[in-house]
Amino acid sequence: MNVVELSSISKVYGRKRAVDHLDMTVQKGDIYGFIGRNGAGKSTTLKMICGLAAPTAGDIRLFGKTVKNDTVRKRTGMLIENAGLYPSLSARENMLLKAKCLGLVDAAQKTEELLSFTGLADVGKKKTKHFSMGMKQRLGIALALLGNPDLLILDEPINGLDPEGIREIRSMLVSLNEERGITIIISSHILGELSKIASRYGIIKDGQMIQQLPAEDLAKNCRDYLLVKVSDTKSASVLLEEQLSLTDYKIYPDGEIHIYAPCDPQLVSQTFLEGGISIQELYRHQQDLESYFLNLMGGEEHV
Repeated sequence: MNVVELSSISKVYGRKRAVDHLDMTVQKGDIYGFIGRNGAGKSTTLKMICGLAAPTAGDIRLFGKTVKNDTVRKRTGMLIENAGLYPSLSARENMLLKAKCLGLVDAAQKTEELLSFTGLADVGKKKTKHFSMGMKQRLGIALALLGNPDLLILDEPINGLDPEGIREIRSMLVSLNEERGITIIISSHILGELSKIASRYGIIKDGQMIQQLPAEDLAKNCRDYLLVKVSDTKSASVLLEEQLSLTDYKIYPDGEIHIYAPCDPQLVSQTFLEGGISIQELYRHQQDLESYFLNLMGGEEHV
């Protein structure tokens, strides 16, 4: 089942097209990592899903229904940009106030449950204006969970947190997904952390979705390899297969061969030289999630 379906969604502000005919599919049970450079359209897209911004064109469906059906909005919890806390109120008071706005009959019980889940049960009457960034983010997630959502949308929830705060949020999200079955869309600049929890990815560039893929496919794309640049790729491939029994490789333009199978670089070099193939380059290439996305975006700016 698709929890989120965006079909040719666009959002125009004046002369600026923030989102441009974007298609997006989030399946039930996903932790969907939404990635792109600053200004690529991530936050605008998430706001349209949440109903905080109206699309200029295109269709949005949640849980198989058009968003004109108000009931589908009630199944969504969100934390966009910041938690929107009342700074002079405590965590508990912020929770009870929102619970009252939602019309929850078990407001007190639900508040205590979520404060405990997010590690904020013991903060007492401390005003949220004195909270750390991590505490504010955890409270923001608790607020987003008040209505028992089936879909949780988080825009940069670990931005600005220290390693311990990131670990706490990560553990919390995995628990929500695996134990409560909540589908999660999360955008983040910290790609190494995102790679630890995401099951699928969407990559946005200049307001357009340029790639959606499962984590398994991304892992294959991010494999380390031995890069060899040679004068004759056709002859080199014959030597790889017949003399070295290596078949897991790809040939690229300009004489590049990427060998993914485990191999001895010195033996590869010796085999090619003895076969009369000159080598221009030979080195091990290590590619992590961040370098993959940077290459895909075509530059080394923040993503």
